[in-house]
Amino acid sequence: MRDSRFSTSRSKTVEPKESPMPSREMQEFIAGFERRRANRPATRPSIEEMRANFLPAGKRYDLPEDVRVSEVSAAGVPAYWVDAPGVATDRVLVYVHGGGFTLGSLASHGELAARLGRAAGVRVLFPEYRLVPEHPFPAAGEDIGALWRWLREEQGLPASSIALAGDSAGANLIASLLLALRDAGAELPAAAVLLSAVTDLTGSGASMTERDGQDPIFTPAMINGISAEYLAGADPRNPAASPLFGDLTGLPPLLVQVGSAELVLSDSERFAASARTAGVEVTLNVGDGLPHFYVSMRETPEAAAATDEIAEFLRKHLG
Repeated sequence: MRDSRFSTSRSKTVEPKESPMPSREMQEFIAGFERRRANRPATRPSIEEMRANFLPAGKRYDLPEDVRVSEVSAAGVPAYWVDAPGVATDRVLVYVHGGGFTLGSLASHGELAARLGRAAGVRVLFPEYRLVPEHPFPAAGEDIGALWRWLREEQGLPASSIALAGDSAGANLIASLLLALRDAGAELPAAAVLLSAVTDLTGSGASMTERDGQDPIFTPAMINGISAEYLAGADPRNPAASPLFGDLTGLPPLLVQVGSAELVLSDSERFAASARTAGVEVTLNVGDGLPHFYVSMRETPEAAAATDEIAEFLRKHLG
């Protein structure tokens, strides 16, 4: 994995370090994604079937038995507290799942949320926000905003004790929340982690064409279709939908992880560059040859390294 990190406390840049190509374990995941993409049925399954069978890593990971899960209604948003043994209960990671704004739940993303909470030593709050097609933009973002206010106002947690993390569409939602909080003059979380972020729903990034055929999971038509369904006619350049087009001044420290084989690579690269220009502390890690949301592929050394990096980043900023 090529580790392309740019730590910008406004000026410092760390040169990339060369690492091996994808591991044997990662290559097995990539081959599986390619087989599934080649064998997709001509007829789209029902939304119920898609949700029931959604596995971001291509295989099911159950929550560990020692992790306690407690259901809660956070200002009307269904959510779960996910607590690994011994985590600090006064520091919280809000994990917002991806799935093209259409799929995803604790069943698909709970293992990763628990893994990150355990590694960072904090409890996790996992919302199950409203999904499309039933609830197009801006419903999902409204739910994440309501959950934030619930944590701050009803649970009494200081913003400095909360961090955000999300993958793909979930990363879009937390980036949009950061902009909304900043615009409202509200306190912002201590830090945010963006994993394979979707930040540009216009699909204008160079990687949408340059990585066409290299991405083992997505095609440009798939990504454009996901965006169109989510937007339901809304302006794709609205920063609440495409945070890349917003003013990124004043955001908290960001860790951005993305694979170089992703069609949405440019979404992360441009967002990180824009945030750096705005004076935000940013670490960008581009995994050489890695697919979308590679941290979810638990058995791979790349996922282990990504988990460690996230945990170190969260411990640094949450204390």
